Amino acid sequence: MRVQMKFALFIFGLMWLALVSAPAQVSVEVLLDQEQFLPSEPVPVAVRITNRSGQTLHFGADPQWLTFNVESADGFVVVKNADVPVTGEFDLDSSQMAIKRVDLAPYFVLSQVGHYRIIATVRIKEWGAAVTSPAKGFDVIHGAKLWSQDFGLPAPAGVTNRAPEVRRYSLIQANYLRAQLRLYVQVSDESEARVFKVSAVGPLVSFSQPETQLDRLSNLHLLYQSGARSFTYAVVNPGGDITKQEVYDYYDSRPRLSVSDSGDVGVVGGVRRVKPAELPQVLPPNAVPMPAKP
Repeated sequence: MRVQMKFALFIFGLMWLALVSAPAQVSVEVLLDQEQFLPSEPVPVAVRITNRSGQTLHFGADPQWLTFNVESADGFVVVKNADVPVTGEFDLDSSQMAIKRVDLAPYFVLSQVGHYRIIATVRIKEWGAAVTSPAKGFDVIHGAKLWSQDFGLPAPAGVTNRAPEVRRYSLIQANYLRAQLRLYVQVSDESEARVFKVSAVGPLVSFSQPETQLDRLSNLHLLYQSGARSFTYAVVNPGGDITKQEVYDYYDSRPRLSVSDSGDVGVVGGVRRVKPAELPQVLPPNAVPMPAKP
């Protein structure tokens, strides 16, 4: 009887050890491309999952297989609007790594300046266990407003009997990591109490004086100096999306915005830099067909 009891305890100990050590063979890590964000700016997060368990694990069937917790290091409560959607089933074989990318901004209220920490938790249904990542910190910082202008949101087709909704474009300059100035476009309501979207346009030089112009559809056209002799041209729609972005080089004349008689806005002067997708495709010699003999 005593031998059986010892054997049962031995088996239970092995099972408990396996249950405790198994999650240690799966690691979870939160990755950020940057560690400073403006209030209401998108916060793209990558969660890296590494499987060293010797088993194939299945993820994504349970909508709660991956959850996030965002907390403030400054003591205030971070409001959660909804669960972060993480749908999409996949298998992760042993000795393999997978990355799940999400944007946390729509699901957590990150409008207050301060330091935050992100923790991701992966639940392994087969084991009835969960693996938690180390906390990853980031900061929400203030930017300097360079310019703002109110505009009327174009009415839907056929609607002419109501006053237009008023929104505001704002250009915001942020000192990214205290080493690089970056330019952002914010679209908000007239009071800036409600921010619809914050979009990063790109780096700019400290002496740049951005040019702005609204077209007849209330799109914002923006031209600013982003390098020693280069200028970035961007078009932002009333929803805050960047619909066009090009680079012009200062060659013979300085690029500048121009408005046509019909209200269309464009760039005159300078030379537009050709995008890689616009370059002609050069085939290797063995891919060029031989000319047909007459």
